[in-house]
Amino acid sequence: MSAHADGTSTTRSDTIVLVHGLWVTPRSWEQFRGHYEAKGFRVLAPAYPGFEVEVEALNADPSPIEDLGTEEIAHHYETIIRTLPRPPIIIGHSMGGGLTQILLDRGLGAAGVAISSVPVKGVKFLPPTTLRGTFPVLKNPANRHKAVPFTFEQWHEYFANGLSDEAAPAAYQRYHIPAPGRVVFEGATATFNPHAPNKVDFDKEDRAPLLFVSGGIDKLMPPSVQRSNARHYNSGLVTRKQYDDRSHFICGESGWEEVADFALDWALNPVEVAD
Repeated sequence: MSAHADGTSTTRSDTIVLVHGLWVTPRSWEQFRGHYEAKGFRVLAPAYPGFEVEVEALNADPSPIEDLGTEEIAHHYETIIRTLPRPPIIIGHSMGGGLTQILLDRGLGAAGVAISSVPVKGVKFLPPTTLRGTFPVLKNPANRHKAVPFTFEQWHEYFANGLSDEAAPAAYQRYHIPAPGRVVFEGATATFNPHAPNKVDFDKEDRAPLLFVSGGIDKLMPPSVQRSNARHYNSGLVTRKQYDDRSHFICGESGWEEVADFALDWALNPVEVAD
């Protein structure tokens, strides 16, 4: 048994749902998945619709994901989670962190961990590095209906700047794919869209506990984004943890085990974190 901040007990979750981000596939969770399975958990790492094929196939032909949208992805995960016998722990990275917030808002999950999360609607603060990192997509309105890749140089600078020059090329080849531009545009224009698909209720009383995890050298979604997002919540247990020396590739770079263990330990016993 574990306890929420309000003192109520919950049955220990035996299932973890991992939600990947943009510019990667569920392959990006391969280390977390094996790590959690070795601890005895059932681990699901569903792909976004159209992302079910391998990295190499999507790089060769990204047409199946060119017009994918946020609501389609969220609904896909919601459908999967609602079939589970008990609420799972939901852990999402980057866009997956935003989806984790959406799923918790829909009453799903025993606890949620948003790692290097994109902001949801209402979080207007976007630092210059975030704007520069997403510029390859947002620079051209036509990209809204395209899948847009990072060049290796862009990926290394904004996504995986914690990797050495020697390690970065292999990681780019193994994990990187184009991102559906529609999702990026939906996030960027959410402030002006009353029906934005990434809208959540910051005042929701019965939301599961939520932890934001950030990397101190993350350029794409730096800690300031996580702080701003967390501060918008007015109810429930919402807290933050920062790793000063980690980049946006926090789930794949050296020290990922520490992040994985903290996320799981916290989700099993959610408490306020002294960040």
